[in-house]
Amino acid sequence: MAVTDVPPAQSTPAVVAPAFGAGIADPGPLGLAAFALTTFVLSVSNAGLVSTAGLTVLSVALFYGGIVQVFAGMWEFVKGNTFGALAFSSYGAFWMSYWYIRVNVDLSAATVEDAKKGVAIFLLGWTIFTLYMLVCTLRLNGMLIVVFTLLTLAFVFLCLGDWLNNLNIYKVGGYLGIATAIGAWYGSFAGVINASWKRVVLPVFPR
Repeated sequence: MAVTDVPPAQSTPAVVAPAFGAGIADPGPLGLAAFALTTFVLSVSNAGLVSTAGLTVLSVALFYGGIVQVFAGMWEFVKGNTFGALAFSSYGAFWMSYWYIRVNVDLSAATVEDAKKGVAIFLLGWTIFTLYMLVCTLRLNGMLIVVFTLLTLAFVFLCLGDWLNNLNIYKVGGYLGIATAIGAWYGSFAGVINASWKRVVLPVFPR
């Protein structure tokens, strides 16, 4: 057998390693659900619809809106989703800090006006954060644009309501919070049903 008759060596196909975090389920629906439920319970109280709702929000704020949402943010880091990682981790920390303020911070030495202005500054910081996250959503999808627009407005009205000690303005923030929760629930539902049915059942209007 001549040298020229030697069959060419078979090339071995390159093995492509799976992307890091590819085997982890999408944490987005979980993070949105945790945010939505906690926001809804507190906003019902802020809007003055059910006054006792504010008493029940503390446990939800710590465990579901807080701890679970931070977990969702950590899993978004693993998935490589910078926006989701920052949003869920930050708002999870927001709910845990809200729980801490309500349970552990003694504001009795301050006047009612000073206490409300202190909370207003806290809300102002979160308004600024939410506003620049809203700018980031403009390249993501329509669902997030709606949720972050409503959330920004909710923070603005809650902040003004506390700063001006105006209950009517504060109630507007509560109603906007309810609308925000509904939008976040829609996003959570869309994420899980589209993944479960393996087709677009509920659109999120990607951009």
